Amino acid sequence: MIDTPQIAQSVAQMTATIRFVIPRNEIQKVMGPAIGEVIAAVVAQGIGPAGPVFSHHFRMSPDIFDFEVGVPVTKPVTPVGRVQPSELPAANVMRTIYGGPYEGLGGAWGEFSEWLTANGHSKAENLWEFYVVSPESTSDPEKLETELNRPLLGTKS
Repeated sequence: MIDTPQIAQSVAQMTATIRFVIPRNEIQKVMGPAIGEVIAAVVAQGIGPAGPVFSHHFRMSPDIFDFEVGVPVTKPVTPVGRVQPSELPAANVMRTIYGGPYEGLGGAWGEFSEWLTANGHSKAENLWEFYVVSPESTSDPEKLETELNRPLLGTKS
């Protein structure tokens, strides 16, 4: 389901985002409109998108998602509507690629988390995913690719 995870160093990236704290079951309702709103804002300002759409989860509980959806930008976004400037952090991360439909992302994150634990890595609470091959570039859900990133705490002993 996922590629073999690899340690990587992410660099800080300026982003334009919309943040949500919502019940878990509402994520599919808010993602599409938010992506459209963010992309429209950065295109209108001539600052992006400078990379693929992402979602950055600050905290996830069984019932609530606290996250932002956005895109990397070349300059800070001027706030407009719900769109605000933000930043993906520089971090030592474990990274993998999940290939397949978005409905399988929960299982992919579960597999990734189990792999991290089994291999002695301590993970931070936050995580992010880049939608590298998205529905805009393929009509086949099996060809979608999502890059999963999980910041690590300390180093593996």
